[in-house]
Amino acid sequence: MGIVVVEICDSNLLNTLDVESIIESEYPEVAVLINDCLNYCGLCRLKPYALVNNRRIHGKTPEETLDKIRAAIEEELAIYQ
Repeated sequence: MGIVVVEICDSNLLNTLDVESIIESEYPEVAVLINDCLNYCGLCRLKPYALVNNRRIHGKTPEETLDKIRAAIEEELAIYQ
């Protein structure tokens, strides 16, 4: 388990990208978990989002959301450096 955890709902629009492979290859200290449901009912169908250490990150497109996830990861990792 990583020091930063990114959680993604299986039904999320973000899954059009292979976020798990992208993030884990860029940040070995990050664990990406794909869950059946994150209990934000309906949000996963409206816009792409993820939880980064329990903080909700979202954007208008999967690509924008991925960039925001990277920024949130950098913020979290800065605490440990």
